[in-house]
Parts: sequence; structure tokens; C-alpha cells
Amino acid sequence: MITMGAGVEGYGLRMFSVFMFQQLTLMMAVPPLLVLGRPGTLLLRATPHRGLGRLVLRLAHAGLRSRAARIVLHPAFMIPVFLVSFYGVYLSGIADAMLPSWYGHVTLELLFLISGVLFTVPVLSTDPLPVKQSHLGRLLDIFAEMPLHAFFGVVLMMATTPVVDFFGTLPVAWDVDPITDQGIAGGLAWSYGELPSVLMLLIIMVRWQRDDTLTSRAADRRHNREGTPELDAYNAYLEQLRQRSERHDRQR
Repeated sequence: MITMGAGVEGYGLRMFSVFMFQQLTLMMAVPPLLVLGRPGTLLLRATPHRGLGRLVLRLAHAGLRSRAARIVLHPAFMIPVFLVSFYGVYLSGIADAMLPSWYGHVTLELLFLISGVLFTVPVLSTDPLPVKQSHLGRLLDIFAEMPLHAFFGVVLMMATTPVVDFFGTLPVAWDVDPITDQGIAGGLAWSYGELPSVLMLLIIMVRWQRDDTLTSRAADRRHNREGTPELDAYNAYLEQLRQRSERHDRQR
């Protein structure tokens, strides 16, 4: 609400730096907060199993098992979406075509939010998913995404002409240089865009370490309860070799 409303939206309609702040917040900061709330699990547990709730649950399960869900949550789909959200929107003229209209402006904001959610769900979600990635796969997705907006930020900071013509003309009363404002937008893409990625990276590493610890403890309990047949057999084999060697020495 604050990112797409209040006073921020008024400046975001004209200033590249403010619009970039909105985009990064909608793509990188808001989606992790939504995903960590486990909305899928909440939906499955809180929806009643009768009446309209029964239909909602059936649709949720059907969507979860669908091929479309597998495609949109696959890294081969979501990482290119991230590329389009930065390079495609700003370097292809899409931004100049949509930003002059309030409807186009809001549509871009919604697309940023959706693309951020699509990227964050397979990386951070603990909800039921069509395909659950390993911790290593999630780390690779983060590392693949991190340079995308950082490099785009460098492009903006080094540009000497407006990358987006719409942001090349600002109200005179604001006394803001468009190139300076564009440089601030690039700095935000390079710095502010990295912080949520680093936090997600830390969350993944903590979960990985926790899961390894739980797996190790479960294995230890199983060994204490059932023993270790492979290790016992190997120790018995070594004992046989030792006894055979001792008999051989006595015979000599």
C-alpha cells in the first residue's frame, strides 16, 4: 500500500529513482515477506472442507499439480522473467510506452510484484510445491539472479544520456537533474536490490545447516536403535583378517 500509494507514488510517476525504489521493493522486499507467511499452507489448513471451500481446495490442488505451475516456478522461466523486468522493460521502449499512462504505470508495478513472487516462491517457500528444489539449487538460483540488477544498476550509473526518455524531463520546479536522478536509480539497483538477495541467501544456508543437523541426528538415532549392519560386517571382516594373520604367524 505504501509503496504503490501515499506520497511515494506521486514522485514515482515522474522520477526514475523513486520508480526504481518502488520496483525493487515490489520485486525484492515484499515477495519474501509474503512467501515466509506460508500463504499456501494457510489456505489449505484454514479453508473449510465443505461448500465453497471444497471447490477452492480442489482448484488449489489442481493448480499445484498442473504443468503450468511447474513451468512458471522453474528457474528456466523465472530467471528470464527477471531479465525482462529490468533490461526488457527499460531498454526496449516498453517503459516509455506504458509509463505516461497511470494504468500503464500501475500495470508495470503489478508485473514487478508478480515476477518477484514467482522468483521467490521456489527459492524461499516451505509451502507444498509442484517440484521442491534442493538447497543447492536454491543457492544457484540466488547467485544467478544477484548480478542481474547489479549490472543493470552499473549501466544506469555510467549512462550519460537518459535511458528512459520518459524520465528525461522533470518538472522545473523540482530542480532535479535527470542524469543525476538516473544515477541514483542505478545506485539503488546496485545496492538496495542486493540486500534482500543476501538475506534470502542467509536464510537458505541456515535452513540447509538445520536440515543437515536433523538428518544427522536421525541417522544417529537409527544407528543406535538398529545398529550399523554395513559397519559391523566390515569390522567382522577385519577381525577375520586379523585372526587369519595370527594363525599364519603361529604356524611359522
